[in-house]
Amino acid sequence: MGVVTAFARPAPRLLRSQFVRFCAVGASGYAVNLAVYATLLGIGLHYLAAAAVAFLVAAGSNYVWNRTWTFRTTQAPVLKQSGRALTVSALSLGANQLFLLVLVAAGAGHLAGQAVAILLVTPFSFAANKLWAFAESGRSTAPRSAQPAPAMRRR
Repeated sequence: MGVVTAFARPAPRLLRSQFVRFCAVGASGYAVNLAVYATLLGIGLHYLAAAAVAFLVAAGSNYVWNRTWTFRTTQAPVLKQSGRALTVSALSLGANQLFLLVLVAAGAGHLAGQAVAILLVTPFSFAANKLWAFAESGRSTAPRSAQPAPAMRRR
């Protein structure tokens, strides 16, 4: 096994691990969104206002979990990172709504259309969050064991 192969192996494992955690966070955000939405509808809030509030609550929850658990970027500036994460969430929501509109117009039920739309948007959302919103400049995302040891100084 070559040196390059040895150092390249952990990266796909890290990527898969982050993607699985990202999907778990997304599933929890989906549940938070629906719970908040149902609660707000129950107290009489208009459905569009309820959807907007539910989106913001879920996006906030997802941000905290993605920052601390999925991508582990707790040293990054909060305002810059949260603004980027909110931008990615808004773009993902827009893409989701477009997919949902097309799917429902094509005859899919609302729930089935939403389920498919979420699946279609997830790869974009993960890539945009990993590569932009939660990217850490100047720091490698490879595990320490995968990084080559620094060269020893000669005296």
